[in-house]
Amino acid sequence: MMTAPVMDPRRSFPPRADTAATAAGGTTDPRRTRCRPAADAFPYLRAAAPDVLATARSQRWDPAEVVRILLEAEIKGRDEATRRNHRKMAQLPSGKTFDSWREADSSIPAPTQQALMTLEWISRAENLAVAGPSGTGKSHLAEALANKAIDQGMKVSWFTLESLTAHLGRATVDNTVSKAVAKITRCDLIVVDDIGMLPSGQAAAEAFYRVIDAAYERRSVIVTSNLHPSGFDSIMPKTLATAAVDRLLHHAHIVLTEGSSLRLTQATTGQGVHPSPPPADHYRPATVNKLRMPIGVLPVRAARSATDTPARRSAMINADRFLRASITAASAALSSATARPSTSSPVTPTIVPGAIRGTQSHTAPRDELSAHQAITCPLTQTDRCPWTASIPTVHVPEFLL
Repeated sequence: MMTAPVMDPRRSFPPRADTAATAAGGTTDPRRTRCRPAADAFPYLRAAAPDVLATARSQRWDPAEVVRILLEAEIKGRDEATRRNHRKMAQLPSGKTFDSWREADSSIPAPTQQALMTLEWISRAENLAVAGPSGTGKSHLAEALANKAIDQGMKVSWFTLESLTAHLGRATVDNTVSKAVAKITRCDLIVVDDIGMLPSGQAAAEAFYRVIDAAYERRSVIVTSNLHPSGFDSIMPKTLATAAVDRLLHHAHIVLTEGSSLRLTQATTGQGVHPSPPPADHYRPATVNKLRMPIGVLPVRAARSATDTPARRSAMINADRFLRASITAASAALSSATARPSTSSPVTPTIVPGAIRGTQSHTAPRDELSAHQAITCPLTQTDRCPWTASIPTVHVPEFLL
């Protein structure tokens, strides 16, 4: 007599709903299909596929090469998206990197800088304490190291002592301090910036100690301060400060900066500001005063920038004078024309920029311009200016030029 096979209890799963429905004669819900593709699966591969396939077809690539190129595009896109998300979650203050770091201006020895840039100390869960006067590059170095760590695929958390205290203080309200600290220590690098800039109380000391204790020998911590870590007991309760500093400095690189403030030096030597291009409203619309007839744009006098040259400034000044003279004369001519009764149908005159020697303000034929001084637009180098269309022919007094 045959016996029923004994089923392994570890392999006894409850029947799936879609399997049961199919056995009962129903239809399977496609949304519950085990192997359905996600709507956003391989977004970077699908974005690169048209160009890659067109190139592969024209150059007769091997199918394996096509697959490799497409998978590399997907991997590269995902890595870039991961770095963007890590940088967004890190909440770095100003985005400073080693591209703007000037090694020669720092008081930190060059071999020390190069050793820190390798980030090998992060893989060993070692800490970094940077202490020195204000403006000597402590925060810049910490942020540049954090950015480089993110570029290498690491997670970073950035705090000041005040923001760390506030963050854990909010978690204290709903009794989730342990979860908040665990979330912070899931990052590969934790930065606590500007310790000692403001007075610290019991809450700040407790928050600092919690993070240092949780990260001890597990994660790397960067601390910047204008005080040496041995002096933290002057701004925190001594018991908490001693316990936190003991754990911080056990596996730590201590870097001391010195010298005058780089920010103050740049400010006093005029290097603190950089010329910027003219704003978007450098040119604004202009109208004739009474008739409100738009005639173009007038250059707004803006601050000089590094791209200004004497020739360019002279051309802009001449253009400004040209347009202002045209506006003044056109307004006067149109005002006098509207004051006299018209006996014929109105005729729209066209502008012929020009001026005569004197202060007459009557309209002159175009063939008379050869005997008088002609205005040359400094932008088009002709007697026509692209901004002054549909303005009557007038004579501009020479003293306005």
